[in-house]
Amino acid sequence: MARSPHIDGTAQRAAQILSRAKPGQRIDTLLRETFAHQRRLAPAEKTAIAGALFATARWHRWLDPKAALPVRVAAAMHLQARFEADPTSVKPEALAALALPDWVRDEVDLSPADLIALQTPPPLWIRTRAAYTKRIKRFLTAVTPAPAPANRTGLLYSGDKDLFRTEPFHQGHLEIQDLGSQLVGHACVPQPGETWWDTCAGEGGKTLHLAELLEGKGLIWATDRHTGRLQKLKQRASRAKVFNYRSTTWDGGAKLPTKTLFDGILIDAPCSGIGTWRRNPHARWTTTLTDVQELAVVQRQLLEHALPALKPGGRLIYAVCTLAKSETTAIADAFTAAHPELQPLALLNRGPQVTLSLSEWNANGMFLAGWTRPTAS
Repeated sequence: MARSPHIDGTAQRAAQILSRAKPGQRIDTLLRETFAHQRRLAPAEKTAIAGALFATARWHRWLDPKAALPVRVAAAMHLQARFEADPTSVKPEALAALALPDWVRDEVDLSPADLIALQTPPPLWIRTRAAYTKRIKRFLTAVTPAPAPANRTGLLYSGDKDLFRTEPFHQGHLEIQDLGSQLVGHACVPQPGETWWDTCAGEGGKTLHLAELLEGKGLIWATDRHTGRLQKLKQRASRAKVFNYRSTTWDGGAKLPTKTLFDGILIDAPCSGIGTWRRNPHARWTTTLTDVQELAVVQRQLLEHALPALKPGGRLIYAVCTLAKSETTAIADAFTAAHPELQPLALLNRGPQVTLSLSEWNANGMFLAGWTRPTAS
C-alpha cells in the first residue's frame, strides 16, 4: 500500500470534498456541485483538486483502506506525479493486477501501453466546424491536428483556456468531443443528401457531427429514451446553427419512431463505458460484470429493432465506448450470424469490426462494427 508523508492543502480540500460524495457519485458531478458553491477558488486550485480526486480513483487499489482519507488522497497524488514522470515506476504486472477490477481480465484485452494510458490524465480533444478550423487554430494556438480521417476538424488541445468560455464555443464553431467519438462519425461516412438515424443520440454530440459531415444537406433523426437529453441536444444544435435534424423519443423497442427508411443508422448503444475509464476512473469500481451482461441484452435488441428501418444499400453502424468482449465482438458476431442477408462493411479502412485502443489514438477506447443491406440484384 502507498502512503505519502506530506498532506498539503490540495489533499485536505480534495479529501473534504470526497467525504461528501454520495455512494456511486461521479467525480465530475461532485466537482460541478462543489465548485458551483466555491466560486472564489482560482482555476489552478480547481484543476489541482480535480486532479487529486481522479488520482485517488485511479490508484484506489494501491491505497491503504485503513488510512485517513487525506492520507489516501495525498498518497494517490504522490503516485500519480511519480508515474507521470516515469511510467516504469510501477511494474507492468502491478498495473495489470491492480488498475482494474478482477472481473475485467476475462472481458478485456489491454496492452501494456493501454494500461499506462489508463493511469494518466486524459487528453482534451475538440472538433471544429470545417469552415472555422484555421481561425480556431490561430485563436487557440496550443493545438495539434488529429490523425486521419479526423485530421480536418479534430484538434488535440494542450492549452489552459476554459474552452466553454471562449467565443468560438459560444458561436458554435467548436465542440468538446473525444477523438474516439469523432471517429465514429467518420466511420459512418454520411453523404450529403442522405437521411440518417442516430438512435441513441443522448445530448447530440454525434448528431451534430453527422450534420457537419452531411454539409447541412439531408436529414438526421435523433432519438433517445430521455427527453432531458434531447432538450440538451436542441440547445446545442441551436448554438451550432444545425437545423437539418428532427428529434423524438424512442425507448429502443420494436415500435419505431417513424416509418422513414434510412440511408444510414448509427446505434451508439448504452454500454459499460470501459473505454472511458481513463476519463472516468471512479467508474472502474462501481461497474460490475452483471452490468455488462445486462447491457449486452439491450445492445442486441437495439440492433434487431432498428434493422427494419434500413434501406437497401443502407449502412448500419454499431458503436460502443467499451472494450468488453460481451458488448463488442460477441454482439457483432452474433448479429452477423443471425443476418446472413447483410454484408459486413469495412470501417475506417480496417475491416467490419474495429477496436480503437486507448494508446493508439490517445483517446477513449471504442468498438465499431458495420453492415450494409445489399440492393436487390
